[in-house]
Amino acid sequence: MSDELDKILISSGQPDFDQQIEDLHGNLLKAARFGGFDDESKANRDTIHKLRGDVDQRGYEAVREWTRKYDGVDLNRDAFQVPQAVLREAHRRIGKELLASIRKAIVNVRDYQARIFIGAKTHWFENTGIKYTAIQRVGVCVPGGSAPLPSTVIMTAVPAQVAGVEEIVVVSPPRYNSDIHPVTLGVCYELGINEVYRVGGAQAVVTLASDKVIRKVDKIVGPGNQWVQSAKKEAFGGVDIDSVAGPSEVLIIANDQANPKWVAADMLSQAEHDPGSAVLFTDSNHLASRVLVELKRQLGGLGRCERTTRCLLQFGRIVIFRSMDAVIKNVNDFAPEHLQIQCGDKSRQIAEKIINAGAIFIGDYSPVAVGDYWAGPSHTLPTGQTAKFFSALSANDFIKSTSIIEYSKEQLAASAEDIIRLAEAEGLDAHAKSVRIRQQG
Repeated sequence: MSDELDKILISSGQPDFDQQIEDLHGNLLKAARFGGFDDESKANRDTIHKLRGDVDQRGYEAVREWTRKYDGVDLNRDAFQVPQAVLREAHRRIGKELLASIRKAIVNVRDYQARIFIGAKTHWFENTGIKYTAIQRVGVCVPGGSAPLPSTVIMTAVPAQVAGVEEIVVVSPPRYNSDIHPVTLGVCYELGINEVYRVGGAQAVVTLASDKVIRKVDKIVGPGNQWVQSAKKEAFGGVDIDSVAGPSEVLIIANDQANPKWVAADMLSQAEHDPGSAVLFTDSNHLASRVLVELKRQLGGLGRCERTTRCLLQFGRIVIFRSMDAVIKNVNDFAPEHLQIQCGDKSRQIAEKIINAGAIFIGDYSPVAVGDYWAGPSHTLPTGQTAKFFSALSANDFIKSTSIIEYSKEQLAASAEDIIRLAEAEGLDAHAKSVRIRQQG
């Protein structure tokens, strides 16, 4: 298997280099959502559409049926929402050291989000202004499995709380002993989130976006697989969403000053998501070959070696470019979710040239895990090249703006003829008259 890994090392001098990069992009986009034109993608999109219609028609019984089908749990209606007593007990059972770390992480995220928040307030500029108000009700999707994901709750709910969102709803599949993992529930309690439902996958998104089961939310955020992301895309318009995100990505820019052991470890930390994209862009043949050796060596010590190797073969690459300028150009085209720059004293200089990335981690001592759990910026980030137009989730994503216009009699009089002229040019006589009638007294 380790010799098979040699194929992830490619060079810009290879005749099929451009095609290999394009294939990598295509694999990631297809893994993000059912966006292909093949029969399987179409069938899955049709299933999402069917699920939405089913919930609209049958309400909770449809959600129950889909949950039984995909999660293997049959929940009565009275077991759908997690009671306050269960949240409180889950919180009580969290170990003291873990709870202390959770609380420190919450403080870090809350502090960062408060610093960057533009504020839910009104700004005036003479006779115009803009009013920012918080979204009222937000749904948070928290993936579930055998392991808890407290960081997802922190990184989505805390920014919403900083923005002033009054109602936060958490949904997560009942896959841990037919329930949501108690650590996830305990973090909800720590944050004062009382509305938590045992539902995941596409049916969770449909539930949040409909009034048929619970009260509909205004925005849905949080990670998830193809089904979740495709359902979010289907729901968009009826509700807002954070983005349509795919598998976790890391792209590392490194030169000869980088430590190949650390670069390999950072690639593996993303590949173990399976799927998870782990790509190295470098201008150094020497570093590239040493990182490949390290990948093979470190893989042997991983519990999920086979799955991680498969993921590297599908979504991982070590790419050698002729120059650092070519590296930067291709990074901006790739627009990665996580971008690490390990180029010694040149790292900050290179970071200044990056215009498309979800989050940038500068230097040897800033692995993605620091951002995933601790630093303060949300780890909910755009993937699949969407960092060209989507941003990292922040408190500012939970407010909306309303334009304000207040003209005096004198200000309207000064602008009346221009407004009338523009309205008449568009053939909208009533628009023009609404101004003219005020000038006639």
